[in-house]
Amino acid sequence: MGWDAIASTAIHPQGCLGYWGYGDEAALGQTLSELVAQTELSDWQRRGLVTPGDSRVALSASGVNADAWVTVTADCLTLGRDAFGRMPLYWMQRDQTIWFASRLRWLLPLVRDQEKLPQVNLAALYGYSCFSYVPTPLTPVAGVRAVPAGIEQTWGGDGAGQVFSPTSHSLVNWRESPTQLEDEATAIAQLQALLKTAVERQIGDLGDEPVGVLLSGGLDSSIVAALLVQAGVRVRAYTLDFGENGLPEWPYAEQVAQFLGIPLVKVEATPRRIREAISATAMALELPFGDGVTVPLYLLNQAASQEVGVIFNGEGGDQLFAGWTNKPLIAASLYQADHPEGIEPFAHQYLRTFHRLWGCEAQVFQPAVLGEIQTLNPEDWLYPALDPTAAQGLLHRLRRATLMLKGAQNIHPRATNLALAQGLRVRSPFCDPDLAQWTFGLAGTLCLRGACEKYILKRAVEPWLPADIVWRPKRGMGVPLTFWCLNEWWRDLGQWLNPGVLAAEGIWQADLAFRTALGDLSGTIQGRRIGEILWLLVMWQQWRSQVLGEPLENPLWPHPFWLPPRVWRYRKRWL
Repeated sequence: MGWDAIASTAIHPQGCLGYWGYGDEAALGQTLSELVAQTELSDWQRRGLVTPGDSRVALSASGVNADAWVTVTADCLTLGRDAFGRMPLYWMQRDQTIWFASRLRWLLPLVRDQEKLPQVNLAALYGYSCFSYVPTPLTPVAGVRAVPAGIEQTWGGDGAGQVFSPTSHSLVNWRESPTQLEDEATAIAQLQALLKTAVERQIGDLGDEPVGVLLSGGLDSSIVAALLVQAGVRVRAYTLDFGENGLPEWPYAEQVAQFLGIPLVKVEATPRRIREAISATAMALELPFGDGVTVPLYLLNQAASQEVGVIFNGEGGDQLFAGWTNKPLIAASLYQADHPEGIEPFAHQYLRTFHRLWGCEAQVFQPAVLGEIQTLNPEDWLYPALDPTAAQGLLHRLRRATLMLKGAQNIHPRATNLALAQGLRVRSPFCDPDLAQWTFGLAGTLCLRGACEKYILKRAVEPWLPADIVWRPKRGMGVPLTFWCLNEWWRDLGQWLNPGVLAAEGIWQADLAFRTALGDLSGTIQGRRIGEILWLLVMWQQWRSQVLGEPLENPLWPHPFWLPPRVWRYRKRWL
């Protein structure tokens, strides 16, 4: 089209694929048509030139609010995401054209045009090994970037066929309010009103249709269920059962369901069912997420999709109200105040809370990868989330960080992708901008009262739920990964993390899985951490084979996982 900027998209309420920039319109249109034919977009294709008069595509995981958007004017392209990070958005530049999509795999054919297979981004791999998710704006595919949550990125052109580098604009900046609410009664009244409003905003389109709630029996999901029942919504609850080797959470979910008078569906998350769903989960997630809850949550969404079209969850409550993961950092801060000679950078303390492979690089990666990543500093991916100027109080600083990191880059996007893969609209009442901003005006003593986390939230919901649900200690989802890895999945590890395949791929050390399973990798990786690290590795390998499409070559046979683990434990004892 000469020097004119051109743009085109294929769009859907839950997805978009398109281009903007300079080039031959016919050639670009043909490429877009070929891409559309390879995606889910082909069933409801709506393609055409995006003009300034018809310039905005809004994407929504919930069907209520815009979670990501594409805007085109006469001379620029803008890609944006909401601050909670529920809907991903990716882009890449090819010549003087910006390609963008809400699904990473829709851009992979463009990368494959230039390489035999898409190349792994080693910086993203290293970030994943530290956090169990890939830190934005990185993606695990070299050449493809992600729009960070809470950011708008805008590209312009010079009118002569040249696309400028994008400029970024922050939409939300979680900051500590200059005045802090300290009166407990006032805070309770305001919080109750905010919670009710947050739910009301997400139920206006429901009519009489039933909705699902992913009910763990924990505080946050129980609050959401209670508010929906109070609002007159027909609710069905879904909970997980990990069997005799997991921490039993379903009895608490059953107690809540009986209290609220709603039906509860118990979904078995057995080793066999999880094994069978790993590949499908990796495809649904699109990015590697290394937490052990992902496949169980896939099964939970799958069960809910048989009966409802909208699912509610309690995600976000821990980030807003200073959940239990903040306490170790607060304790460390208090200790260092008394022992300043042993002070450790705050970013290092925060990195340790992920309990992944940071600090073990020499024992984990092959030499070539180790040489590539040795100049990278994981602390860089924690900023500006840990910006000390955003909050004077440590608790507000931690809440800001968890919102921007563990929430927006991990919890919310994976929840969205798992639900959308089952055709569900997913709604998270705690992802409410007014509610979130209000929490930054709370005095720290209302969030953490002694050893009691989320104190003001518990006080506010006391009338709505049984007391032993409100005040019971927090526990994470009880996925017994270590037990399963060292028992039912032992031989599966030989397939998922085969030493020959790892050696051929050139990233992880060939015997990494075996050393981890025996507890020989690190003194800090013992007990439940063994299963967490093995699962981190498994999900990366699943991502490479299922999403990236890389064949698993040179499997070693026999491999150490062919012999039962008790043999290796016996041998280790006598060596």
